[in-house]
Amino acid sequence: MRIKNFTSVILFFLAIITPLIIVSLAMRKPADNNHKLEYLRMQYSQTHQPGVDHSKMEILQQDFQNPHEITAACLSCHTERGHELLQSSHFKWEREEYIPGRGVVYIGKKNLLNNFCTGVQSNEGSCMKCHAGYGWSDKSFDFENEYNIDCIICHDHTGTYAKANGGAGYPVMGDDGPDFKAILGSVGLPKSDNCGTCHFMGGGGNNVKHGDLEIAMLTAGQDVDVHMGVDGLNMNCIACHTAENHQMKGKYYGTSSSNIDRLSCDECHGETPHKKSILNEHTIKVACQTCHIPVYAKVNSTKMYWDWSTATRKKDGKGFEVLDDEGNITYASIKGDFVWQKNVQPEYAWFNGTADHHLLTDRVDTAQAFLKINTLFGEYKDTESKIIPIKTHRGRQPYDTENLTLIQTKLWDKEKGKGALWVDLEWEQAIEEGMAYVDLPYSGKHDFIPTEMYLPINHMVSPAHEAVSCKECHTRENGRLASLTDFYMPGRDRNELLDFAGRMLLILSFAGIVVHAFIRIMASRKTKTV
Repeated sequence: MRIKNFTSVILFFLAIITPLIIVSLAMRKPADNNHKLEYLRMQYSQTHQPGVDHSKMEILQQDFQNPHEITAACLSCHTERGHELLQSSHFKWEREEYIPGRGVVYIGKKNLLNNFCTGVQSNEGSCMKCHAGYGWSDKSFDFENEYNIDCIICHDHTGTYAKANGGAGYPVMGDDGPDFKAILGSVGLPKSDNCGTCHFMGGGGNNVKHGDLEIAMLTAGQDVDVHMGVDGLNMNCIACHTAENHQMKGKYYGTSSSNIDRLSCDECHGETPHKKSILNEHTIKVACQTCHIPVYAKVNSTKMYWDWSTATRKKDGKGFEVLDDEGNITYASIKGDFVWQKNVQPEYAWFNGTADHHLLTDRVDTAQAFLKINTLFGEYKDTESKIIPIKTHRGRQPYDTENLTLIQTKLWDKEKGKGALWVDLEWEQAIEEGMAYVDLPYSGKHDFIPTEMYLPINHMVSPAHEAVSCKECHTRENGRLASLTDFYMPGRDRNELLDFAGRMLLILSFAGIVVHAFIRIMASRKTKTV
């Protein structure tokens, strides 16, 4: 009798209590973030009203003879901003970073290589068009002089300010230059087009480098980016990339290594932004961007491949270019062959917020299929790692076949005959001049090696209804995450132990139903007999 009562209790628990627990878990709702999002919508829809009318300030109405005088005028009121800018990554172009295996290093655009234009060293006169300063033309640039800061590049609201090509960061001056009185009379908080002057045009043109940052974002709708869409929130860059003492929040992992000053979607959306719990569970190991940026380069194409080995070809003794039907340069004598793509599906990688970089002094391993310009650290077992979408830019660039080091090439000069590749179209002297500039040996022998560079994709967030579907990842063949093989994913992977356990659960469940039915039938018969 006791056995029968015990069996009845167990069956009651399995039949009644367990389903109730399952239902209660399934119906559990995430924290309500709607009130926070509504607040943000209201906040970002408001136009900032400056507290000062700069057009009425006498010191800004003078005829400036050089841009350093403009900075001096700015700092006469904004007395501490100069010191802040001198410490900022936008001015220093380097950070103190800790990299496992290397220790503390000082790296940034100032001294790192990439597989776009390779590097700024020996090319400062041209590259500093995107530097927040004036006059960085060579190693003698003074990083301690606050009057070398360019305030206007970030704070111009007229859209007329621009740095000169090959001007080492200086704008055009004189009669052909911009109206500085008008510019200084309207300065204010940075707008997206201020940021885009450099970040949209990195790598030599619109959307060349990042793929998810381009001019179209200034005028496009929510279908291109739900945050910046002009028919939606119409957010500026600094709505997310806030600054404290002119140090911007957000990291570019082509040049940064440490897991600090990062941005995270959950700062606004919370850790449980979905109505379905199963989706919120994904956020433990999957970054928001992975599902909500199904494609990038939505409006204009981005450069996916750059082959330097074909540069220096000539027609009739001169350099030339070849364009595709959309106006993209597919070959240039000064740069080589390019491959462009549009509406690109990202590749994916584990990322814990830290990275490594191939330095000029590092040895090249020719046994590898390609050389990694940067390495994004992360793996499934790492509690800090999440799957993120990335753009992989592939290319071929020069290396020293004897010393086994990548090469810093001199690309630009104002004059012919100085060894600049873009001017003289000759590899050997360009390599010799570039390596001499960085004080590194060159054996006199070079070739070209395949390289890859990894750029996390964070912009061009699509509307929710266009997010990556479950079956795009949880599928046996050609899923989005097919290259990430260090973890088990249902619907994609086979595991004998898990498959066996699943079959046994089905068998036991069926057996439990049969046993339960049998006991009920026997109990019913005994009751009738009594």
